[in-house]
Amino acid sequence: MTIHIGAQPGEIAETVLLPGDPLRAKWAAETFLDDAKCVNQVRGMLGFTGFWRGNPVTIQGSGMGMPSLSIYVNELIKDYDAKTLIRIGSAGGMSPKVKLRDVVIAMTASTLSTPSLGMFKEINFAPCADYGLLEAAVASARGRGIDAHVGGIYSSDVFYDERPDLSEQMTRHGILAVEMETAELYNLAARHNRRALAVCTISDHLLTHEALPSEDRERSFGDMVEIALEAAFA
Repeated sequence: MTIHIGAQPGEIAETVLLPGDPLRAKWAAETFLDDAKCVNQVRGMLGFTGFWRGNPVTIQGSGMGMPSLSIYVNELIKDYDAKTLIRIGSAGGMSPKVKLRDVVIAMTASTLSTPSLGMFKEINFAPCADYGLLEAAVASARGRGIDAHVGGIYSSDVFYDERPDLSEQMTRHGILAVEMETAELYNLAARHNRRALAVCTISDHLLTHEALPSEDRERSFGDMVEIALEAAFA
């Protein structure tokens, strides 16, 4: 057990999927895993371990924002020896070629700052995905007939952003989508020599102002979860 994860030794798999929403973790575990068991309820941040095609998998909620994700990823790596960590979550489209319900696979994650900023100091470290996971996720998407978008995303510090000039520059430089966690996930994976990837579903769009109704979001996220699982065990 750790401060934020109540799982016993052996109850966390080496492969961990990280949705931000604990209820989405519950839905994904019940939908995609066999024999799923709740292994964490601390602070309501639910975590489940079960089996996908015979492979042990944990699906652990990570909360909103990089500081929250950093807590869970640090404990998953340091205390439970998680080796493959894949974020599955929603993102806002920032590119005109990205549409609602599209899948975005994050090759890199730009940001203004992360919890790791104090460690990097003057260095502008470029956090990126594990190439093996990235390649496998792209192959999985294509095998499912999904034309997933692959490229850079933006991990924002804030949800209610009041910097339209920054969004414009992100779009100008080819950033596909915005969310709030991936950059720190990639930083921590690099630091601890682990594999990491982010697979996101577009739930709203900054350019068109479209958004999926909440009841439609889970139904649109199934492809993202299966791509993540297939990539982890390719």
